[in-house]
Amino acid sequence: MDATLGCGQAHRWVYGNGTWTGFISNRPIRLKQLDAGLECHGDVSRDAIHSYFRHEDDIPDIMREISIDGHMSRLVRSCPGMRILRQERWECLATYILATNVNVKRIRSMVETVCNVFGKDLGGRGAFPTPTEILDRQGRIGECRLGFRDKRLICLADAVESGSVDLGLIGDLDYAGCVRELQGIHGVGPKVADCVALFSFDHLCAFPVDVRISKAMENVYGISGSYAEVSRVGRDMFGRFAGYAQELLYHSDHIQAPGLVLR
Repeated sequence: MDATLGCGQAHRWVYGNGTWTGFISNRPIRLKQLDAGLECHGDVSRDAIHSYFRHEDDIPDIMREISIDGHMSRLVRSCPGMRILRQERWECLATYILATNVNVKRIRSMVETVCNVFGKDLGGRGAFPTPTEILDRQGRIGECRLGFRDKRLICLADAVESGSVDLGLIGDLDYAGCVRELQGIHGVGPKVADCVALFSFDHLCAFPVDVRISKAMENVYGISGSYAEVSRVGRDMFGRFAGYAQELLYHSDHIQAPGLVLR
């Protein structure tokens, strides 16, 4: 669980005293890893927890399938049990629109501020706001200190609220159609589209590329070029579970460092 919740897929999880505190289905929950599973505290159903952690994914089979060489095999052995999360679509898309050109710490800060300014108070932390909640109080967007991203968030909320962006219909598309439609949204480029396709639309073949992945692909596999080229090669190399390989490559420096845990 440490590798799954601490690897930067979702940005509202906080670790302390052996427990992860965060949100599933926009409800507060505390999770602790046990030898036989998870200890859970919160008003969240078992089905919701299973869906969020993609309980149906056969992790041993996935890891065997992506272990195409010695490097990936070593990463798999060093990080057993890591899962891709299935995040709520609106929350994931809104979060990754905020995530452009900033580090993980700043993303977490922005997301938490947006929740506290616009979302319902859930006992010290805000719920992730709905598009309506953002639009009803859009005059407070400056309090979030989002910079150029504030207009993008308001624009997205308006598009989802009006139905001009239909996340349900996008969810019915194949991978290519999904990322094409997502890139039609203001503020969504290829990397954000791939991240959202992977983390909330069940397209495990997606292979998001940023500076770290570009470096890994070039140094390990001799692959370089445009975003489209490196992403395509990643999907071709690792197949239908390329997203799992991408996460391992993204954190390879941490995974291979003895004693370090992703948090």
